[in-house]
Amino acid sequence: MTDSPWPAASTPAITFASGGEQLLGVLHLPAGPGPFPVVLLLHGFPGNERNFDLAQALRRAGYAAVVFHYRGSWGVGGSWSWQHVLDDAAAVVAQVRSDPRFDPARVAVVGHSVGGFAALYTAAADPSVAAVASLAGFDLAALAATTSADAAVRAEWVTAFDGELLPLRGTSGEALIAEAEAAGDAWSLPELAPALANRPVLLIGASRDSLSVQAIHHDPLVEAYATARLEHHAFPTDHALSDHRLTAASTLINFLNRHV
Repeated sequence: MTDSPWPAASTPAITFASGGEQLLGVLHLPAGPGPFPVVLLLHGFPGNERNFDLAQALRRAGYAAVVFHYRGSWGVGGSWSWQHVLDDAAAVVAQVRSDPRFDPARVAVVGHSVGGFAALYTAAADPSVAAVASLAGFDLAALAATTSADAAVRAEWVTAFDGELLPLRGTSGEALIAEAEAAGDAWSLPELAPALANRPVLLIGASRDSLSVQAIHHDPLVEAYATARLEHHAFPTDHALSDHRLTAASTLINFLNRHV
């Protein structure tokens, strides 16, 4: 049996520049000559679930997949903030598009939790993104509306965020809530609907999700994105889609196969 003449699949480290810092990532590259369609996988806060299972599934389906860390997270320099998440996602999209290993016309952005927020925001701001998917997406504007209206709820969220800061640097629960409240409706995901009209959008919610509660973070988007080329599901699982990972992967790949 002779070796294939094409390059083998590989999993090299990859870096990106954003805000004067070097973002660390991992590339899941399929076998073959490329250039490949590429999917950016955006993790949430603080990034305990990094979706490497989705990256492996995407590679098996012929997609290159990139998992990376934002500024101020998991050993990357700089400070964590919601705005830095958005800025870093946009910077990585631009750099991926210029990488000869990837097809610049076939770039998709997929995110989980706050990564879903960032994925939708990134796609809305960049019409050249071929498709976008949000898995258990978290609407920061919906959070801000709740915390601004109820001091007790606000205090609970500050405490919850403070309990997740070990992998992060340069922030606090108070800073994160204050940043979301300052942005307010400017970060509202339903308000992105005009920018996503006629765009391929996949929304996956979770009916047992106690963080991205379906009625607050998923259902309003399904209604708002009626003019998008929308596919939506609500699986009976938790925020991490813990017992629906294979279903989520196959749903995502089927969606991408139709649109990327």
